[in-house]
Amino acid sequence: MIRAEHLRKVFWPPRSQPVEAVKDASFSVADGEVLGLLGPNGAGKTTLLRMLGTIIVPTAGHCWIGDIRADEAQDEIRRHIGFLSGNTKLYGRLTARETLYYFGRLYGMADPLIAQRIDEIGALLHMQEFLERRCESLSTGQTQKVSIARVILHDPEVLILDEPTLGLDIMTSQAILDFIIDARTRQHSIIFSTHYMSDAELLCDRVALMHRGEIMDIGAKSELYARSGTDNLHDAFLRMVEEREQATA
Repeated sequence: MIRAEHLRKVFWPPRSQPVEAVKDASFSVADGEVLGLLGPNGAGKTTLLRMLGTIIVPTAGHCWIGDIRADEAQDEIRRHIGFLSGNTKLYGRLTARETLYYFGRLYGMADPLIAQRIDEIGALLHMQEFLERRCESLSTGQTQKVSIARVILHDPEVLILDEPTLGLDIMTSQAILDFIIDARTRQHSIIFSTHYMSDAELLCDRVALMHRGEIMDIGAKSELYARSGTDNLHDAFLRMVEEREQATA
């Protein structure tokens, strides 16, 4: 459902050298599959996801959602994806329910369907107790739940999630992880970035290890362990970084 071929992104800061944020990234994500982008801050994960979500335009390369190429039909692509950015803000004076109604109407949904989806998602993410509260009064975890509810309200086939559990308490994080597991069972294609090894270990069918804008390796966890001579993602990542830096020294 998701396919990227040779995606590259270069930024040209004023009065500074160009920054190659993503270097020649190619991969695919099948229906019902979870692909994790694992790497430290600054590895290029967010930039890669924003290219997939049509938020920024690649310097080179192309990406597809289903059979639709992103640069040829951006509006059509956006009907099929739910994109969660790490810095999405909510309008504080709207309640959580009003926020979801607002976005539902932007998606072209009828009010009865919006109400039905709010009830379903509210139960899934345990949101009932704060649906009538203004967003400005919500905790970090509650705000994140509203953001995720906004992303999945129209039940998109593809989910692109940037650090979905960042900064959340253990109970809220578990609710988000349970949601991702449920979405996978319903054959959604999911790609998400994280630097939490435990999230990747638990959720991912395959993992892409990113460092300095490059996908160093991609595969099932067992394959990455075998190729790195380790038995966990933490050590596999560090081993591959060490080998890459030794090779380029």
